[in-house]
Amino acid sequence: MRIINDMKIHFKRGIACFLAAGTLFAGGCGRAQYDMPYTVNSDVSGFRIVDTREENSTAVPFAADLCVVSSDINVNAVDMSKASGAALFDINNKNTIYAKNVHEKLYPASLTKIMTALVAMKHGSAEMMLTASGNVTNLESGATTCGLKEGDQMTLSQALHVLLINSANDAAVMIAEGIAGSIDAFADMMNEEAMALGATNTHFVNPHGLSDDNHYTTVYDMYLITNEAIKYDMFNEIIHMPEYTTAYNDKNGNSRELTVGSTNYYMQGTASAPTGVTVLGGKTGTTSAAKSCLVLVSKDTANNPYISIILRAETRDDLYSQMTELLGEINN
Repeated sequence: MRIINDMKIHFKRGIACFLAAGTLFAGGCGRAQYDMPYTVNSDVSGFRIVDTREENSTAVPFAADLCVVSSDINVNAVDMSKASGAALFDINNKNTIYAKNVHEKLYPASLTKIMTALVAMKHGSAEMMLTASGNVTNLESGATTCGLKEGDQMTLSQALHVLLINSANDAAVMIAEGIAGSIDAFADMMNEEAMALGATNTHFVNPHGLSDDNHYTTVYDMYLITNEAIKYDMFNEIIHMPEYTTAYNDKNGNSRELTVGSTNYYMQGTASAPTGVTVLGGKTGTTSAAKSCLVLVSKDTANNPYISIILRAETRDDLYSQMTELLGEINN
């Protein structure tokens, strides 16, 4: 009887193991499931597995169409000693040409506004009318603004132009509140989008990038965010503009003309890319905590696109000299 009971126990354990294995590989009706943890506490950005739901389900890596990097690459190729993190990505070939500390959490400053624009373009329309609240003037001293006042109105398209070209923090507040109702709610949307993109080492608490201990990103996560943003024609058009002039209405319906210039030295003509490289646009970021930051979208003579990123350069001069040197790797 003891032998029979032991056999029954082993049989039940075997059935349990078989059923457990079945839950791992089959989610019902032939749909495959894959045990691939997706965590926000990883040293590198997370990756997802997508079920194609075809007859023979196939795992499609989240990063199949992305540049992937887990460690430094060609760190001696350029002098990046005065920057905390940097990278150069060949978009079409899905190749990381250069990488330094790409998964280190750093302050993004106004590079944050790339995500602000992405969320706004995804959830709003160009002609959507925005109205400024009193919060547009509730910013830290010295913050860049375009001079918005409570009751001022402009379209989302106008606000995005001012946001990305001039890096206006008051425009960021107006966009966030117009899209989500509040800055906190918009920050939640930003973080949801970051997770969806695999930018798991990123966390936002505001739409403008003014410093906060809980507001951070990485070089690689900024690549993921920018790579998504350039899928929108409006974004590409805006970041390429050296200047923008528009008119909006104040709370009394009076028309106000506004002209803003790009904060990007390459768009201003103050900095020049290496021969054979054309800078299509980008976004700057500067705070005392983040120091000088820059994301660029460029192309080579064959019109192949590249994304280059530098975070926490010591000075603005260091930022542009190092970025120009980094762009030189495109033709090497």
